[in-house]
Amino acid sequence: MEILVIGVGYVGLVTAACFAEMGHHVTCLDIDKGKIDRLNKGEVPFYEPGLKEVVLRNQKGKRLLLTTNYGAVKKADIIFIAVGTPSNKDGSADLSQIEAAAKSIAGEMTGYTVIVNKSTVPVGTVRNLKSIIRDVLTKSKKEIFFDVISCPEFLKEGSAIDDCMKPDRIIIGSDSEKATRILKRLYSSFTFNHDRILIMDIESAELTKYASNAMLATRISFMNEISGICEKVGANINQVRLGMSADHRIGYHFLYAGVGYGGSCFPKDLRALQAMAGNLKCETPLLEAVDTINERQKKRITKRISSYFSKKGGVRGKTVAIWGLSFKPNTDDIREAPALTLIHSLLRKGANLRLYDPVAMGNAKKELKGKGNIRFCLNEYQAAQNADAIVLMTEWKQFRFVNLKTILSKMRGNAFFDGRNQYHPKEMAIKGFRYMGVGIPQSPIDLLRELRSIGNKKALRYGATLRDIDSALID
Repeated sequence: MEILVIGVGYVGLVTAACFAEMGHHVTCLDIDKGKIDRLNKGEVPFYEPGLKEVVLRNQKGKRLLLTTNYGAVKKADIIFIAVGTPSNKDGSADLSQIEAAAKSIAGEMTGYTVIVNKSTVPVGTVRNLKSIIRDVLTKSKKEIFFDVISCPEFLKEGSAIDDCMKPDRIIIGSDSEKATRILKRLYSSFTFNHDRILIMDIESAELTKYASNAMLATRISFMNEISGICEKVGANINQVRLGMSADHRIGYHFLYAGVGYGGSCFPKDLRALQAMAGNLKCETPLLEAVDTINERQKKRITKRISSYFSKKGGVRGKTVAIWGLSFKPNTDDIREAPALTLIHSLLRKGANLRLYDPVAMGNAKKELKGKGNIRFCLNEYQAAQNADAIVLMTEWKQFRFVNLKTILSKMRGNAFFDGRNQYHPKEMAIKGFRYMGVGIPQSPIDLLRELRSIGNKKALRYGATLRDIDSALID
């Protein structure tokens, strides 16, 4: 099939590359000439594992072409719209790009075309696109048949190629049997072993995307709220998670406490869903709470750092190393990343920051350009140099097996704030770190050290003497 994908952002480029990998002839169109020029030079504008190799292989095989010319519409059997729908100030989705794409498509159509919307949009958008295209054709006095259907994407940054090639499900929202047959045939090669294609009405397909992301965000915020209770009562969120997830009705996925979610999807889509519901006079207190909890969670780690340093002269002048800047591993995406919230908060408090991320340094430098008291480092070891504390904000694999003895030797202090619960509290304490996770009680060793530091008189309140404490520490 001749496929045209409009938009070479995250969704568009991954979708186009995967269709080309399956043997289709795909043209990518974007009005940003700079992006197209870079791609034609073999430069992928964002990091996604495996994507560059797929793009280059299919460009070389002449299955993937790139253009800025909407004339490509004329030869396309299927057109995918995958342009951005960023948030307006009120949280609603900005549909200007998708509406502009629809008008441009209508201006070039010459025969029956299936137009597939992959952008995340409010319910009613696909039917509105039909009206836009129909109006343009009417004004041009063209009588051309076409269908517009919904096929939302469910790609995860960091594993997008696998998600596209081996999807959990493919949702087709359509009111046209002909368009449905064409899409089912196109996607049949992606579901060869098991039919995962779900056919539904357009409105349900549009809402499914928002509902899916809202559910995932809710699970994250729920666990983060429970983690706060854990810290108050001395429970361990990791043990609570295991106990919960053993119930098959709950399952194991998306039950990890941390520093909050970020990225280009969850925050934007949750707010767009709220805005859509608000316009319909539907109350959504749960969705509002999910967003509120997440924003609060992003700020909790700053409060913990401030509390820790309050007994050491305050945060001002202290050096803090931050490991991980992207909102999740295996991506260079820093949009609404919790690390940015932390960075801005610590800078306001007068801290000196040493930053490192395996792939997001370029985006971080652009975002933080002009900010003082920041040092961008070559690796996690350089970031630890003379640091009073380290904060893990993104769980990149390379951080899991660092030489902690070397890290501690480079530091001025020994505080380690684990925003992703990647390390074992007892092991970190034994290695000499003052370890603080999310929803995890202090290790017995840390508690003993804290009692030792407050002196004999105060320690007696806890029923301990310095001799008892020192004996326990030796053991």
